[in-house]
Amino acid sequence: MSIVSAIRVSGVVKRFGSTAVLTGIDLDVPRGAVTCLLGPSGSGKSTLLRCIAFLEEATDGIIEIDGEPLGFGLDPDGVRMRLPDASLRKVRSKIGMVFQQFNLWPHMTALGNVAEALVTVRGLGRVEASEKAMAQLEKVGLAQRATHYPSELSGGQQQRVAIARALALEPKIMLFDEPTSSLDPELTGEVLNVMRSLAETGMTMLVVTHEIGFAASVASKIVFLDHGKLLVEGAPAEVFGKPRHPRIDQFLDTYLDRGAAGLL
Repeated sequence: MSIVSAIRVSGVVKRFGSTAVLTGIDLDVPRGAVTCLLGPSGSGKSTLLRCIAFLEEATDGIIEIDGEPLGFGLDPDGVRMRLPDASLRKVRSKIGMVFQQFNLWPHMTALGNVAEALVTVRGLGRVEASEKAMAQLEKVGLAQRATHYPSELSGGQQQRVAIARALALEPKIMLFDEPTSSLDPELTGEVLNVMRSLAETGMTMLVVTHEIGFAASVASKIVFLDHGKLLVEGAPAEVFGKPRHPRIDQFLDTYLDRGAAGLL
């Protein structure tokens, strides 16, 4: 019996007008492991992640989450068709996402930001939602900052609140879109440490990142995109080991100063 991937991307194309941003992407994301999406700016990494979250609709192709089609499936004749909204909501509920920007509500405390999704999405009462929210803040090391507003938190703390907010809805899969790109280097480590801890729990994670050291040490699979195409994929030792694909070498020359020099 074949094992169902956490995420399966089949022939995904994304165009904006006449511009093809993704061209025929095929990708399997294994369950219970970390997969890192790497590539130069403009390679299509974030667009692919947004298609997997259905924040963007793929122009063509099929995306499956835990074996269930997301948004579009195939009819009996193999023709791509739009699925009912109820199906989309069910499948999307398995996904949590953390963005480059923290997107916290400025008028709510850290606790309020995490609890609000539980109230509005899950329909929990305020007391139960607050209890669950506090448990998530504890997991990201911010229980002592629960009553602070975003303006009173550092960028790293705000991003950790955003992670707690996503985790509160108990997703099966977490997507991260360059979660440290807007942080000072000093604050990047605290967010990466939370992500490392989350990986140790067996959470399926798909991470768009330029943090090569994190990718090399935490990911079980590396996927490299270039000009909207999947160029290389494999275990870190295969992708980063020598001899390397010339395009990987060129990419690493740019990003080795981000912490990978001692690992490669």
